Amino acid sequence: MKPDDPLLRILACPLDKGPLHLLAPDDDGEEALYNPRLRRRYPVVDGIPQLLPSSGEQVAEEEHETLLTRVAGAPGTRP
Repeated sequence: MKPDDPLLRILACPLDKGPLHLLAPDDDGEEALYNPRLRRRYPVVDGIPQLLPSSGEQVAEEEHETLLTRVAGAPGTRP
């Protein structure tokens, strides 16, 4: 996915129905969508967001802070 993909405007967290933030590929090359309100990360596999509640993973406090920094510094993302 790209940060300016129109699909990002309509994708929502399956749990709280709020907006998600695109996380660019990390060192492992994995792209993800992140919900900072619930601290849940959803994988993007082959360009397809995996938005089943069971596919999301809870992130630890330390990682949450790191992800917030990545979201704040990413162009085209909604804070």
